[in-house]
Amino acid sequence: MTRREIRSWLMDMDGVLVREQQAIPGAREFLARLRDLGLPFLVLTNNSIYTQRDLAARLMRTGLEVPEESIWTSALATAQFLDDQRPGGTAFVIGESGLTTALHDRGYTLSETDPDYVVLGETRTYSFERITQAIRFVASGSRFIATNPDNVGPTPDGLLPATGSVAALISRATGVDPYYVGKPNPLMMRSALNAIEAHSETTAMIGDRMDTDVVAGLEAGLETILVLTGVTTPGEAERYSYRPSKIVGSVADLIEGLDGASASA
Repeated sequence: MTRREIRSWLMDMDGVLVREQQAIPGAREFLARLRDLGLPFLVLTNNSIYTQRDLAARLMRTGLEVPEESIWTSALATAQFLDDQRPGGTAFVIGESGLTTALHDRGYTLSETDPDYVVLGETRTYSFERITQAIRFVASGSRFIATNPDNVGPTPDGLLPATGSVAALISRATGVDPYYVGKPNPLMMRSALNAIEAHSETTAMIGDRMDTDVVAGLEAGLETILVLTGVTTPGEAERYSYRPSKIVGSVADLIEGLDGASASA
């Protein structure tokens, strides 16, 4: 199926497994085959709003069975990064339970007094008051971290400003750019690999976006597979200066290759 023997799988969630709160045809069978073959996998998302438990429940409602421990979010990657950088630190957080829970679990204290970090995540209710506080903390020397650079997010009513847009507001006011942890930062890929004790040489990344999923996978040394069930069309993929290892219609097209790889392993 691919040029390398793939023993572990990373995959984006929206556009790869689900679309508009519906499972993409073939996604359930693909995940079931991974489980049957005992192949480690992680579902990745830049969404920092939800906890692993929340996301597992949301996927289950679409008919997709993904255990909590097989979900990796930009919030978890951010919390791990901060724990590595400054264990037991303090953070002023703009975000939802997915981010605050991840930081708490890593021993971080949420603070509104001289925090080590300002950590910006996604939320459906951005508060101008809290954004103002964040600007003042960053201007006073707090380090600026953002979970992901996505500028907008989809909702049933249309686009919504996301983390990258609010980060731009804070940056414009302070002159300080954030460090983004989520895709396309390959740090997100490496933290995911560590979570399942996988090696880049034998891991594939499946995504629907060239500018986040594919480029992050390439920079982390992974096999990369673009599916056409999300935002990227074949014509758009050709416009980029880098290419995925493979382009397929959907994850359904990968199932037969899994069986073949298993037989040859």
